[in-house]
Amino acid sequence: MAFELPELPYAHDALAGQGMSKETLEYHHDIHHKAYVDNGNKLIDGTEWAGKPVEEIVKGTYDKSAVAQSGIFNNASQHWNHSQFWEMMGPGPKAMPSELESALTEAFGSVDTFKDEFSAAGGGQFGSGWAWLVKDTDGSLKVTKTENGVNPLCFGQTALLGCDVWEHSYYIDFRNKRPAYLKNFLDNLVNWENVASRM
Repeated sequence: MAFELPELPYAHDALAGQGMSKETLEYHHDIHHKAYVDNGNKLIDGTEWAGKPVEEIVKGTYDKSAVAQSGIFNNASQHWNHSQFWEMMGPGPKAMPSELESALTEAFGSVDTFKDEFSAAGGGQFGSGWAWLVKDTDGSLKVTKTENGVNPLCFGQTALLGCDVWEHSYYIDFRNKRPAYLKNFLDNLVNWENVASRM
């Protein structure tokens, strides 16, 4: 199955009042994500990965010993990452389901402590990458960060929440203020019901 650019689950201007502009989504979804889809399809055409699910391609092409991952991995993983990212956000206020609040409090001491750790992971990722809330292989909740397009699939983890900290994610709206972008993401953009559904 070829990679396909998913439709945004909301209008391009739906998050504008919450700190993510229409222009950011037009560039990020319509141009950046589309490039990962188009380039990924070109790279897998005629290979053993053609027709495979994106998750299988990500796991199968990740090289934990590589300084630089292959083009197939980079495009497949970024396609997967962004497909999750759009769903993890949503317009309007989103209350955190009680079961998620309880799980975060048990794992981190409080929701605020979780947010602090998540923001520190994203803010401390040197260069491009992602911050994640994951369910680890032992069932515990953890905050992690990954470089470039590497994601929790590579480590057998379940991604509950991911935030793109590549500059194209925030530069239009926040310029070089990544910490402000991360705070806004957690306070105003996350669809906590979607996060809870992934547990």
